[in-house]
Amino acid sequence: MKNKSGKGKQISRRGMLPIIGSSLLIPFLGFGNSRKEELDVSKENEEYQTLLKPDGTTVKVKVSTLKKSIVVKKDISNNSLLNWLSKKL
Repeated sequence: MKNKSGKGKQISRRGMLPIIGSSLLIPFLGFGNSRKEELDVSKENEEYQTLLKPDGTTVKVKVSTLKKSIVVKKDISNNSLLNWLSKKL
């Protein structure tokens, strides 16, 4: 079926459905994800250490961050540790 302008065959609504459906599948093809996966694997190899916060909860911290940190007090007494852990009102 030709247009009056002579452009050729018209695309019907039924002909558009496969085009729209196939465009919805493009995100599932996974173009460009290979680089992100390599970065994620390198992050998983890092070691973590569990530390105690003043409110009594535990936190996982990277070992590399601990090596860069500065020690404020090396040896503390039990009383000062308990005072540090107690809730402050």
